[in-house]
Amino acid sequence: MNTLSRLLIVTCLALPFTACKKEEAPKVEAVAAVPLPTGSAQKDWLPYLQYKLTPHMAGISNSPFVYFLPAADTEDFDGQYKRQLEKLELDLSRGIIEGNMLVFVSPAAEKEVEMIETAFKNVEPGTMKGVKLVYIGTPILGERVRTVVEPAGVNYIFEEAK
Repeated sequence: MNTLSRLLIVTCLALPFTACKKEEAPKVEAVAAVPLPTGSAQKDWLPYLQYKLTPHMAGISNSPFVYFLPAADTEDFDGQYKRQLEKLELDLSRGIIEGNMLVFVSPAAEKEVEMIETAFKNVEPGTMKGVKLVYIGTPILGERVRTVVEPAGVNYIFEEAK
């Protein structure tokens, strides 16, 4: 047997042992906290939303439905509120299925909760199983949201706005 053949045989025999090397756990990079935005435009809130939502994306198969109201002193706020409420009611009436996420955040938090309370009055109990609903706000408002949305069967997630 020539040297090349022996080298190939030894390599083939040793390969399974070297392939069994224990894999190291993937390194998790620390994500820097993103502060609560001070602006009223939705674009100002996108990095913050990404920071808050990333830990909850497991099992979500589509882009989240994000319902955002600007600050109450924004021009045409009442019109924006009305359109956002109509959109939410339409989405809920069509049915939100498992694997989807609804997200609520706003500098006008009280009005956002009012919108959620109004829209969820017409949702049948247990019809939204497997849907994640994330509310970003204060603990007191978060409890108001919880009482309204949990009967629908959603997986309710509260994130404190800070």
